[in-house]
This record gives sequence, structure tokens and C-alpha cells, in this order.
Amino acid sequence: MPYFDLQVNGYAGVDFNSDNLDPARVSAACDELAAQGVEGILATIITDALPEMESRLRALVALRASVPTLAQILHGIHIEGPFLSPVDGYRGAHPADAILTASESAMQRLLDAAGGLTRLVTLAPEQDPGLRVTRMLAGNNIVVSAGHTNASLDQLRAAIDAGLNLFTHFGNGCPANLPRHDNILNRVLALREHLWLTFIADGAHIPFFALKNYLDLAGLDRSIVVTDAISAAGLGPGTYTLGRWTLTIGSDGIARAPGGTHLVGSTSTMPASRDNLIQHIGLTESEANQLLYDNPRRALSGPSAS
Repeated sequence: MPYFDLQVNGYAGVDFNSDNLDPARVSAACDELAAQGVEGILATIITDALPEMESRLRALVALRASVPTLAQILHGIHIEGPFLSPVDGYRGAHPADAILTASESAMQRLLDAAGGLTRLVTLAPEQDPGLRVTRMLAGNNIVVSAGHTNASLDQLRAAIDAGLNLFTHFGNGCPANLPRHDNILNRVLALREHLWLTFIADGAHIPFFALKNYLDLAGLDRSIVVTDAISAAGLGPGTYTLGRWTLTIGSDGIARAPGGTHLVGSTSTMPASRDNLIQHIGLTESEANQLLYDNPRRALSGPSAS
């Protein structure tokens, strides 16, 4: 089964958010992804100060031009942040001191640094005044996703009208305890006919019984599975990085912040996600393929989920 992953922060010891990417290690990580059947990825650059994000984007562009295996598998870049909710819980693992209100000038700096490779941007609609950045991105055929957000129903509706058509790692990027009814999960589900919903199917980010409920509600035609993989993905216990984070991964393979307060990406792989969808959710091989390959490619190919 081929795979296409919209959210890869790193893999097999390589952190795409590092300031010192080694071409040989990047090539080896790409070989490992390809060996597992991954046909394409969006390398994901997460929130940091703008100059650091720009530098990391430029480094990826340069490496893609010089490392053939990366050129083959890297189908684009996913910029996750820095225009996210600054509220604890909603911002997740993104550093509070680097989160910004969206502006066209800051977004253009990141797009320029990415050298035309940006395919997907995750932002919080409530952090985008007048939805100017959402419109700017949609007008440039870049997929706009909501994530790390507590946008109201009206804000989500307005963002959809402006070009929003995806939601990043649904069920995560929000506090563990939410209001009973009016919360970001229910708001997004109320608008599910307009959005692709992405999920992390590792059993740690979302319990499998809850993931099955979400997939039933969203429908397989509008659902996508991503790994949100970090540099520990495909490896065993040890110490790894994601941007500013230094993470110790134990025998359970779960990437937690120091102190265990929240998750910081995933160590999962696409083949493991496939196995989980079949064994724990009860999907068929064809249905799993839809979530892991067909739908991610469709989401990048057009302006709407319909």
C-alpha cells in the first residue's frame, strides 16, 4: 500500500526543524520512508521566531535541490504556525513567545523562504484579522487548515468562506478538558461537510474508540490520517529533538513533553497507522488506503472538499 503523509516534522533521527540538517542523514531517512511505502510527504516546519523558521525553510529548499531522495519524496512543505492560538492547551507544543497574530507581510516572508514549495499552512482563524492571510493563501492555491485554535462557530464559517478547507490533527491541539457542548471539536464537526479532517491514528493522540466515533461522524470521504512524525519515528527509545524540544522517548514509544504534561508530535509510521485502522477501527484495506493515500492527495489537488 502506498502512503502520502501531510505532516512530517522529522523521521528516523532527522528533525526537519533542526538548524543543522545533515544531507547524508536526510537521504537515509528518505530511503527509510520510501522503503515503508511512503510515496510523498509534506515536511512540516513548526512555530519559532520568524528568522529561525525562514532559515529552516531555506535549508529544506536547498537540501531538496541537492539530495535526490529528498527531491523524490518531498512534495512540498506544511507550515504549522506561528499564527496559532496563544492560549495554553490550544497552542500545544508551540512556544508561546513565538506565536504571532497573522499578517500578510510575515506570511510572505515564510512563503518566500519556502521557495514556492508551501502546499499547506495551519493557522488559527481567530489569529487572522479580517482573514486576510487565509484569503492570501487560498488565492495562491495553498491549502489553508485550522489548527491549534479555539475559533468560534462564526469565525470558522467566515474562514471557510475565505478559503479554509482543512483541520489539522482533529482531537488534539486543544486542552484536555473542554466545555461540555460548545467546544472546538463540536464546532468543527458541525461544519464537517466543508472540511477535510486529519487525524493521528497512533492510539495515543486519540483513543481508538474515540477515533472510530470521529471517523463515523466525519465520514471516510472527508477524513485523512497523518503521522505528525518527529525524529524518533521509526526508531526505538532514546533522546530526540523537535525544534526547541529535547524529548526522551520511553519503551511505550510516546513523545511527551518533559513532565508528561502533553504530547509533542508522534513516533508513529504510516504502516503502523494502517495496521491500527484495520485492527482497531475495523476498516478494510481499501478504506485504510483512502485515508492514508487517496484523500491526502485529493486534499492538495483542489480548493474544496466537495
